[in-house]
Amino acid sequence: MHITMIGSGYVGLVSGACFADFGHQVTCVDLDAGKIARLQAGEMPIYEPGLDTLVSENVAAGRLRFTTDLAPAVAGADVVFIAVGTPSRRGDGHADLSFVQAAARDIAAALDGFTVVVTKSTVPVGTGDDVERIIRETRPDADFAVVSNPEFLREGAAIEDFKRPDRIVIGLEDERARAPMTEVYRPLYLNQAPLMFTGRRTAELIKYAGNAFLAMKITFINEMADLCEKTGANVQDVARGIGLDNRIGPKFLNAGPGYGGSCFPKDTVALVKTAQDFESPLRLVETTVAVNDTRKRAMGRKIIAACGGDVRGKTIGILGLTFKPNTDDMRESPALAIIQSLQDAGAKIRAYDPQGMEQARSLLHNIDYAADAYDAATGADGLVLVTEWNAFRSLDLGRLKQLMGSPVLVDLRNVYRRHEIEAAGFAYHSIGRPAH
Repeated sequence: MHITMIGSGYVGLVSGACFADFGHQVTCVDLDAGKIARLQAGEMPIYEPGLDTLVSENVAAGRLRFTTDLAPAVAGADVVFIAVGTPSRRGDGHADLSFVQAAARDIAAALDGFTVVVTKSTVPVGTGDDVERIIRETRPDADFAVVSNPEFLREGAAIEDFKRPDRIVIGLEDERARAPMTEVYRPLYLNQAPLMFTGRRTAELIKYAGNAFLAMKITFINEMADLCEKTGANVQDVARGIGLDNRIGPKFLNAGPGYGGSCFPKDTVALVKTAQDFESPLRLVETTVAVNDTRKRAMGRKIIAACGGDVRGKTIGILGLTFKPNTDDMRESPALAIIQSLQDAGAKIRAYDPQGMEQARSLLHNIDYAADAYDAATGADGLVLVTEWNAFRSLDLGRLKQLMGSPVLVDLRNVYRRHEIEAAGFAYHSIGRPAH
């Protein structure tokens, strides 16, 4: 099939490359000429393991191309995906749909023959109706169907998620779209990927509901971690004990400094706003958003307490800046709030991240960037593990102790075992585990 992907950001680029790898002819369109030029030169605009190889192989095979010229790409497509950004709108937290609406108008002007137009972007319930209305108003003669096909990709594991999905949700109102969408995903049938057809509004809500539920699960175990610290219980054992219950499951029960990234923060807020607009408030999600925001700032106070209650003039080493490992994404990363709170308290920051430092430079100021974990620890009065990159899981504790001004390790991801760290001569602080 001929597929056109409008938007070559995270979702559009990963989806387009994977569709091409399935054997489809894919054209990725983006208005950013610089980004398209870099992609044509084989340079990835994002870090995602394996993506550079996947893109280069499919470009070489002639199945994947990049362009800024939307009209011919849309005119020659059987299916057009809208995969543009839907950031939080300034001032009210609603999803900003201006890029989606602009894409719909551009697509409408270029449609030629029956075409399925698919919203891949994460959008509030009812957006498919708006896209259909915009296309209909722009091109009353156009022959098309609008479908919702939300993405469920984890940054750092996106290619695996796309090729071996838990489910593929396709929301449609026009039955003519069923066959083309089935054909788009036909290469996955050998993996028995569950293709779930629903109404369009239902599909839009499934995406938000899924992210909100996972965000609540993370926030729940984080609050349990706080209770564990007060009572002397171990949150890791609590998580395992409840996770072994098949009704709950073990995933997303790792206590930490709070969730971040491109999806959970903006999607939970957007869902809250949508629910308020429909006069059906989601109190659990509202509380999740508030608790998560508070938690990130609380991590700064935890670090200050671990360093003796005062960090003015002290150097704090930070290991990990991205919101999770295996990505360069800094959006809503807990490290941002943590570093800001430490700087507000007078600390000097020396940080290292395997992939995120270039992104961090535009978001964080007045900090020193280190060459590696040991460089970040040099002269530090405390070392904080914020993101659980594999590079930080087996550090040479003896070397760290020699380099640091004061051997204090604050492990916000519970990567290490207390007895090992304390045996190496460190004061050790973790999340939701007994102090002794």
